[in-house]
Amino acid sequence: METNGYRLFGLAALLGVFFIACTAQEASAGVNININLGPPPIVFHAPPEVIMIPDSPVYFVPDLDIDVFFYNGYWWSPRGRHWYCARTYNGPWMIVERRHVPPPLSRIYHHSNYRIIYEREHRIPYGQLKKEWRRHGRIEWNEGRGEWHEHGHGRGHGDRN
Repeated sequence: METNGYRLFGLAALLGVFFIACTAQEASAGVNININLGPPPIVFHAPPEVIMIPDSPVYFVPDLDIDVFFYNGYWWSPRGRHWYCARTYNGPWMIVERRHVPPPLSRIYHHSNYRIIYEREHRIPYGQLKKEWRRHGRIEWNEGRGEWHEHGHGRGHGDRN
């Protein structure tokens, strides 16, 4: 009978160790889900006015705490280490690799005082923006060639006809 007691004790100890081992593994197991939702949304209470940066085809949205540019029919916003691009001012915004950011945008963005320097320039209402930017040469990204190219020029500011 004493042998059965040892066996029962041994079985109970073995089950206890097994239970503790399983519980420890369950406690240390976890699921890590990382979903990149992009930047926080840029919210406009009304379609934004823009200011054209002189001698440049780049426009910027004044009166925001973040940088938002309009260039060649697209809205651009550098946020942290990434650039984002959208077809409309209220998105959806997509991540753009730095090498695909048009050089005029990079130059303006790295000139940290552009807001102060150009804040008094003429503001263009959103409704006139499409007509305004089409006056300038249209530049488009050629994915196959991996480069920007110009599509011809419209009338410039100096043209009166």
